[in-house]
Amino acid sequence: MTDIKEGNRNLKFAAAALVLATSVSVIGSAAAQDKPSKTAPKVLVVTMFEVPGDTPGEAQRWIENEKLTKKIAIPGLSKSFPDLLCNDDGLCLVTTSMGYANAASSISALVHADQLDLSHSYILIAGIAGVDPADGTLGSAHWARYAVDGGLQWQIDGRQIPKEWSTGWLGIFSATPKDKPKPDYGTEVFHLNEALTQRAYDLSKDVKLEDSDQAKAYRAHYPNAPANQPPTVSICDTVSSDTWWSGSLMSKTMNDWAKLMTDGAANYCTTQQEDNATLAALSRGADMSRIDMKRVAILRTASDFDQEYPGQTADQSLHAKTGAFIPSVENAYLVGSRLTHAIVSDWPAWKDGVPAN
Repeated sequence: MTDIKEGNRNLKFAAAALVLATSVSVIGSAAAQDKPSKTAPKVLVVTMFEVPGDTPGEAQRWIENEKLTKKIAIPGLSKSFPDLLCNDDGLCLVTTSMGYANAASSISALVHADQLDLSHSYILIAGIAGVDPADGTLGSAHWARYAVDGGLQWQIDGRQIPKEWSTGWLGIFSATPKDKPKPDYGTEVFHLNEALTQRAYDLSKDVKLEDSDQAKAYRAHYPNAPANQPPTVSICDTVSSDTWWSGSLMSKTMNDWAKLMTDGAANYCTTQQEDNATLAALSRGADMSRIDMKRVAILRTASDFDQEYPGQTADQSLHAKTGAFIPSVENAYLVGSRLTHAIVSDWPAWKDGVPAN
């Protein structure tokens, strides 16, 4: 009798355990079904600002032309641009707000966002910049191979520098401006994927770029090509700095700095405020296997010159109305979209990496 009672009790325990296990399984399945799938963009476009009113900023043409109507709220993005904007084709856009702190913070928020899978996404930084007249002109578009941080330097006021120095800017812990500093910060130079840069150029080199009568008149003050010529697409390199500087002497300083930091490999042509900060945040994501740095490209279009023309002062150049703002934002879209359209429209060819030409 005891054995029968014990058997019945074991049977009840077994039945209860089966019910509990089934319930847990059902709950687990339901939870899995309720868990939203992650958004995995084929391409993420990074812009830095938008302009209130009717004047387009870096983001507007992308939003309008690519029908980026799907909004995904991402905690940690700029309060001015709190949403990732996407379409049904796999193209998304984020606007970081301007400057190093905003760029790094917004991109870090994306990297860590639970709603996103960016591990196979191509990332295009597309914005406007100043341009060295030796390498480009107003409205021109430049794909970068190198991004060099122009702010990670020591600086002595030019009125107090040694007589033999050409500039008061020098590498941190360096003896003179000619001495290459150790890369102690780890974000001084980013070398982008040459294959992607070249492919982006090949896809966009024949784009008919926007121009303006005001830009044509302004560039005519510069005596030499390419500064006084219509805008074109090229490959050269970019220098990042939160400090917006101007003048031929500063341009020479940054040209020399870019060459020094890359052992002569970089040809500085554009100056902007965010790219090394954006790349630093992306590289942290790459360390976590959330980003593929081989899929990152930079495009900068020229809204102004980085220096004066003959007879003009540096401060006049800094405050000049060049007529190239609208063409530069238009061209950032026209040129950048050649790459994004190629990726999105032929994703099987791009999903495993940059395809050969």
